[in-house]
Amino acid sequence: MSKKLEGNGLWESSRMMLPQHKEQSMLARQAEKTPPTSKETELMRRSIILPVALRIVEKNSRDMELSSQTLRPVYAAAAKVMIRQMREDLQKSKKALVESQIRLTEDSKDEAVICYRYVCRGIQGRLEMTKEFMRQEVSLTIGRYASSLVTTLQQAMSRK
Repeated sequence: MSKKLEGNGLWESSRMMLPQHKEQSMLARQAEKTPPTSKETELMRRSIILPVALRIVEKNSRDMELSSQTLRPVYAAAAKVMIRQMREDLQKSKKALVESQIRLTEDSKDEAVICYRYVCRGIQGRLEMTKEFMRQEVSLTIGRYASSLVTTLQQAMSRK
């Protein structure tokens, strides 16, 4: 390559790099380094809460199947429907994390707080939740699924 073309920033290898292209690539790199949006943070929270809620419903379902209650078959069937929906939503949540380029791992636990580390578009951070907050969120999540199931049953009954 000629000495005039070396080190002037316009030529790299055998391709010419226009200033507009440089600016575009620089802006793209900066856009990749933005912190998680509130929607992404909510997605991370949901991805943490939903597996806990699912484990609780699965355990209650197993306990219900072994119980001697009269309405055991109804409760067990309702729990199975909820479990199926929760698993589907968990898969969607995991897929959304991958599509959003977010990795989430549990970092540490103590008596009051559970910490998770995340990497979102190259930015590392921590998401902390108190155990009390998690209990409330798990309870609300299970309540939403139960409410949804009841609404579906009521709609099915009103159609008959």
